Amino acid sequence: MSSTDAHAEASEVSTPGTIAMKLEVVTLPVSDVDRAKSFYQSLGWRLDADFTAGEEIRGVQFTPPQSQCSIHIGKGITAADPGSADRLLLAVEDIQAARDDLISRGVDVSEVFESRPPAFADVEGSSYFTYASFSDPDGNGWLLQEITNRIPGREWED
Repeated sequence: MSSTDAHAEASEVSTPGTIAMKLEVVTLPVSDVDRAKSFYQSLGWRLDADFTAGEEIRGVQFTPPQSQCSIHIGKGITAADPGSADRLLLAVEDIQAARDDLISRGVDVSEVFESRPPAFADVEGSSYFTYASFSDPDGNGWLLQEITNRIPGREWED
């Protein structure tokens, strides 16, 4: 399927849904709950919960600053292999400031890089195309994505 075909299929949706379905939580598979908890606390993310249900289940919830979506890490809450989550995007307005903050917290963050699909080669500006990456101790992969100007149609109307 070409990118043109994929775009045509995506635009064939009749109307946007009207029932609010907000992405609330993403579960990340980890091998050591306490190590992962320490890592996400070091990022400055809000600790929302740390709960257990017997010996086999433990869940910890964090929320990145200003995010409407949280993450769950834990034991007995997902069958996914530790470290298998990839391309978890954190939208930031200033990628260098976000990168510097993470580095000051001891996180190994890549250099800032641009990734621009060929179809967008002539688009001016760097919004959506500038990234930096890091991983948690299990290898779950995160991308900082600089978004300074949203593409029209990318905001839900109230």
